[in-house]
Amino acid sequence: MLGAIVVIAENGAIGNKGGLLCHLPADLKHFKSVTMGCPIIMGRKTFDSLPKGALPGRLNVVVTRNEDFAAPDVVVCHSIDEALDATANAEKRFVIGGAQLYAATIDRVDELHLTLLHATFPEADAFFPAIIPEQWREVSREGHKADERNQFDYTFVTLKRVE
Repeated sequence: MLGAIVVIAENGAIGNKGGLLCHLPADLKHFKSVTMGCPIIMGRKTFDSLPKGALPGRLNVVVTRNEDFAAPDVVVCHSIDEALDATANAEKRFVIGGAQLYAATIDRVDELHLTLLHATFPEADAFFPAIIPEQWREVSREGHKADERNQFDYTFVTLKRVE
C-alpha cells in the first residue's frame, strides 16, 4: 500500500517558504502514529525542513536529482520509481512531501491521510494536487476544535482509492 499523508488548508495550501503552514502538535502526533514503522518517502527540500534530520523509527527515503546528496540514516534515490522500488517490500509506505512529490505520485497512491486545516493561508507557496472526489471514498473522519496547543480547528480524514 502506498499512502500519502499531508496537512491541507482550505485553499489547498500545504507549505510556505520550505516549511509547514503552522505548528499543529496534534497533527505531529497523528503523523507519527500513522507512519511509525513504515518507510517514508520525501523530497530533498522536505528532508531539509526536518529540524533533527531523519525521523526515527522509519526508513527515510529522500528523492533528489542531486547525485552528490547524502545524509545520515537516509536512503537516497534519484527518481520516484527508484524510491518505490526501494520500499516495495514494505506492507505500507508513505509519501510525506513536498508538493512536487505529491503531484508526481497522486495517481499511484492508494490511501490519503489528510489533516484538513480549517484556515486559509494566502501567503502559502506550496499546494497539494487536486483531489478528484470520484476517485476516492472516505473511510474515516475525526473533527477537532482549536485548543491551547492547536491554534486552528482541524479534521483528520482518511480516503481510499475507489477500485
